[in-house]
Amino acid sequence: QVLLVESGGGLVQSGGSLTLSCVASGRINSLYTMGWYRQAAGGERELVASILSSGFRNYADSVKGRFTISHNNVEHTLYLQMNNLKPEDTALYYCNARHPWLEQANYWGQGTQVTVSP
Repeated sequence: QVLLVESGGGLVQSGGSLTLSCVASGRINSLYTMGWYRQAAGGERELVASILSSGFRNYADSVKGRFTISHNNVEHTLYLQMNNLKPEDTALYYCNARHPWLEQANYWGQGTQVTVSP
């Protein structure tokens, strides 16, 4: 079992910045793909950014150039640096840990709210 706890969300004005953190505990290891997803009110959950065990990073087109995903393997902490935030970034942001071949090993945090005012 893996436990994920997010923090760092809040209310920010358009153009502002926030950094989200996700601390992983339990049976987590460096094989896992770690990612950030978000779900706006009335919308579907979508991938924001992910980082593979190889270090390869993937971003949604809507956040490229503004968001940066990083991780600290020693402390098992995942980060999402968000710059130049826009009102359309408003959503509940979730941390995800997914094992590359064990389908049942797919874990979610409880989410942290990000609200960007115009």
